[in-house]
Amino acid sequence: MKILYPFFVFILAVVICCSDSKIKEQQYITVEAQRRVYHQGAPATYNPYEPFKTRTVDNLAGYREPGKSEPLSRYGGWKKQKTEATGFFRTEKIGDRWWCVDPEGYLYFNVALNSISRGGSERNKKALIDKFETPENWISQTINMLQENGFNCAGSWSDYKAVIEANKKSDRPFAYTINWNFMSSYGKERGGTFQLPGHTGYPGDAIFVFDPEWETFCDRHAQQAAQYRDDPNLFGYFSDNEMPFRFRSLDNYLALPENDPGHVAALKWLNEQNITKDEITDSHREAFMAVVAERYFFVVAAALRKYDPNHMYIGARFYSSEKNYPSFMKAAGKYLDIISNNYYGKWTPDSADMANWTEWSGKPFVITEYYTKGEDSGMPNQSGAGWIVRTQRDRGLFYQNYNLALIESKNCVGWHYFKYQDNDPTATGVDPSNTDSNKGIVNNFYEVWTPMMELMKQLNTQVYSIIEYMDR
Repeated sequence: MKILYPFFVFILAVVICCSDSKIKEQQYITVEAQRRVYHQGAPATYNPYEPFKTRTVDNLAGYREPGKSEPLSRYGGWKKQKTEATGFFRTEKIGDRWWCVDPEGYLYFNVALNSISRGGSERNKKALIDKFETPENWISQTINMLQENGFNCAGSWSDYKAVIEANKKSDRPFAYTINWNFMSSYGKERGGTFQLPGHTGYPGDAIFVFDPEWETFCDRHAQQAAQYRDDPNLFGYFSDNEMPFRFRSLDNYLALPENDPGHVAALKWLNEQNITKDEITDSHREAFMAVVAERYFFVVAAALRKYDPNHMYIGARFYSSEKNYPSFMKAAGKYLDIISNNYYGKWTPDSADMANWTEWSGKPFVITEYYTKGEDSGMPNQSGAGWIVRTQRDRGLFYQNYNLALIESKNCVGWHYFKYQDNDPTATGVDPSNTDSNKGIVNNFYEVWTPMMELMKQLNTQVYSIIEYMDR
C-alpha cells in the first residue's frame, strides 16, 4: 500500500490536470468571419470565411453570473469599490490593475459607444421623427436604452451637446467625450490637408507640428474647453483622430520643400545628431518619431490644461504602427492620462501589444474603435475596416470575445465600440469609409439589432463581476 499510494496520487493529479485542460478547451466556441484585405490603390476585398476561436461570458470556465444586478453609482461606477473622489473622472492603478475612477470616487470601467448622433440622410431624418417625434426625445430615449444595456459614455463623434442637455434633466448622467481636432482644424485654417477614408490627410504624411503658428493656434483653439471645465460628466478630451505618426516621419519631413518648417526642423535635428541623410538608420527614425510626439503632445496638453485643468487628456486615437514603438509611446505617455488606440485587424486583442502600450507609456489605454459587420443586414459592407460575420448574433459574440481579452489585460480601462448607427447608402457627402456598412447597434430606422445587443448587454452589465473573476 505504501508503494501504491504515491502512484495513486500521481494518477489522480494527471486526471485532474487533464480535466482542467478539457475545461479550458471548452472556453472557446468558433465563429466564422471574413478578414479584410487591403490593396494599394484598389478597393479592399475580403478573404473567404474562416473560423476563429471565440470566448464568451457563457463559457468562461468557473465563472457564475451574479444573481442580481451589480450595484452601480449614478455614473455606472462600481459601488463595491471606492477610493478618493475628486469630482471628476480620473485614473488610478490599484494593485496590478488600472482603473478609471468616477467623480464620486467609485471604480469605473468606461463602456462607450462612438458616434451617438442623429443620421444626416433624408431617410434618417424621417425615421427619427416617425420614431421619436423630436430630437430631445431621441437623445433621452437613446441614453436610457444605452444605460439599460450597460453603456455609460458617449465616445468620439457623438452629439455631446445633446448629451449635456439630457444630463440636465436626469439623475443618472451619461458621461461624454469631446474631440477637439487640433491638428486637422489647424490644417483647414492653414491649408494643405485633404480627406482620406476615416481621417484627414497631410502633405507627405507630415503633420504641421513645427509650424511657428502651431502653438499660438493651439492656445486659441483650447479656449473652447474652458466652458466645460466644471462639468463632472465630461470623461475627457481627444485632441485629434488617426494622424500619420509614421515610422518614416524623418524621411517624410526631409522630403518636404526646403523652406517648409517641417523640413527645416528635421534637418536641424539631423545636424544636432551629427549625421547626414545618407547615415539615417531605423534607430534615428524611431528617435525622430518621439521628437514629433513630444512637440505635438506637449503643445496640446499645455493648451488644454491651461483652460481646463480638471479633465483627462485621453489621446489622439492612434491607428497605425506608431503604438508599436517604445520611444514614441514614452513621449506620448508623458502628457496623456489615457492612451487611446483604434485597433483593427485582430479578432482577439494581442496580450503582448496590450502589455507593451502601458509598459512603454506608463499609462492605461482605451480601445476607441473596432467593429464587425453582419452579412444578414443586407448591406453591401464594402466600406470600413471591420470584419464581416454571418449574423447579428456573431457580431455580439465577437464583441464579447474581443472585450474579454481587454478586461483580462488589466491595463485597459474601457472600450468605445464603433458605432451607434449603420451607414446609410443613400447619404451624400459622407466620409468614404462610412458609406454602406452594418457598423451600428441600430439600423437606419433607429431599430436595435437585438441579437447583437443581447450579447453586448450580457457582458456590459457584468463587467465588474468579470473583472473580479479574472483578478482571482
